[in-house]
Amino acid sequence: MKINYYIADVFTKQLFNGAQIAVFPNADGLSDATMKLLAQELNLSETVFVFHPDDSANRRKMRVFTPKKELDFAGHPIIATAYVLGQCGDIALTQAITPLVLEQNAGPVEVNVTAADGKPVFVQFTRKVSSIVDRFAPTDEEIASFLRLKQPELDHKKYSPRLVSCGFPYLVVPVWSYESVRQAKFNSAAWSQSIAPQTAAQEILLFAPKSPFPDADFNARLLGPHIGIHDDPPIGSAMPAFASYLCSFEHTWKGTHVFAVDRGDVSSRRSVINLEMDNKGQEQLTLRVGGEAVLFAQGTIDLPD
Repeated sequence: MKINYYIADVFTKQLFNGAQIAVFPNADGLSDATMKLLAQELNLSETVFVFHPDDSANRRKMRVFTPKKELDFAGHPIIATAYVLGQCGDIALTQAITPLVLEQNAGPVEVNVTAADGKPVFVQFTRKVSSIVDRFAPTDEEIASFLRLKQPELDHKKYSPRLVSCGFPYLVVPVWSYESVRQAKFNSAAWSQSIAPQTAAQEILLFAPKSPFPDADFNARLLGPHIGIHDDPPIGSAMPAFASYLCSFEHTWKGTHVFAVDRGDVSSRRSVINLEMDNKGQEQLTLRVGGEAVLFAQGTIDLPD
């Protein structure tokens, strides 16, 4: 049995940037065991297997695996899957914007694929999230210590550190400059001696309200006790918490906000996430997450019978 797969770099339009995601656009008939083995063999952050329901031309079931386990929901693979399905012709992109439903284990996700000359150029999906925001946070002295920053680098004029959870708790920490985000280093000893573990925060979302790149409004980075000191992981999973964080401030006016958040730099797989959030002061926040992608590779695997 031969099966085709594609590898896309997502949240970027340049090769060797963004996050690498593998997509098998026609996984009908594959067993759970085979999917797990394929994800382990490719050894990328996530591998997607796409299945075709009989009832709809523009509805697909996607299952997402890391090399270690299956995920019920993931955002980067939505961008990769919609892009690959449009690129390989599995979804016909005959309109300027083609609606698509991608169903993950956690439920269906509405997706819009923007196309030019029948090829995908931008993918956006919609999420509704509920959040818990707690203003209790470690002191500036503690934060500076476990991020190895100086206290004056922390921003208290427009923002302040807050704990935000949309199911996974982040300690969101604002700093003045892009350089502070890039130069921070997590200090596990200082973290364990602070009150941070008592807040239930699992990771730190460190951000600055600026980027040296013209296509982004914020620069962000994840650090924490389970992230390697030299790692700069993708930030897509933290964007619902970040949007909820921004909406928790009174100076964030009611209405729809459009902005972009980047991570990394030219030497560390920079990615750009485009966000639209409807700040209506309601219990649920409507968030639209979008990005570009580029095809990195495609191939065929010969599976044993």
